[in-house]
Amino acid sequence: MRKNFVVLNGVIAIILLIITQSCAPKSGQQSNAGMEKATTPEVTKAICVLTPTDGSHVTGTVTFTKVDGGVQVVADVKGLAPGKHGFHVHEYGDISSPDGKSTGGHFNPENVNHGGPDAAVRHVGDLGNIEVGADSTGHYERVDKMIMLNGPHSVIGRAIIVHSGEDDLTSQPTGAAGSRVAEGVIGIAKP
Repeated sequence: MRKNFVVLNGVIAIILLIITQSCAPKSGQQSNAGMEKATTPEVTKAICVLTPTDGSHVTGTVTFTKVDGGVQVVADVKGLAPGKHGFHVHEYGDISSPDGKSTGGHFNPENVNHGGPDAAVRHVGDLGNIEVGADSTGHYERVDKMIMLNGPHSVIGRAIIVHSGEDDLTSQPTGAAGSRVAEGVIGIAKP
């Protein structure tokens, strides 16, 4: 009986060896884990199409492009009153509410105070103001060192909000910029 048991164990060991060798990657092949990493490309460009909130007529686009020194942010808006208007990345890409409040607060992963775009302490989402001329159009352009398109400060899937008033760059927690007049989700763009 013991002899049969030893033979049976030997047969089972050979079968297990054959199975494990047939499932292992061959020389020169990668496992699935290595292939998953290789298929996730780095994001180098993003876009946000702004739509009006309830009662507003503000529209526009915002692009984010990875450049030396940070991310270049370019915004063009129309339909705003002349003057300065607060402009921020908000924490959620949820634009389902008519007043824009489903986007949450400013994107602030470090949990710090609100500030201007050049302040030493600021939310990642604090972009300052868009200046709008008499023709109701505004243009904004800067290279931002805090915003990222990859990693923990990535703005992908978050929202842009344009406000009815000026961001004073100091009032906590939002800069007292008034109601939300335009919103959009930041998505990956074709490079």
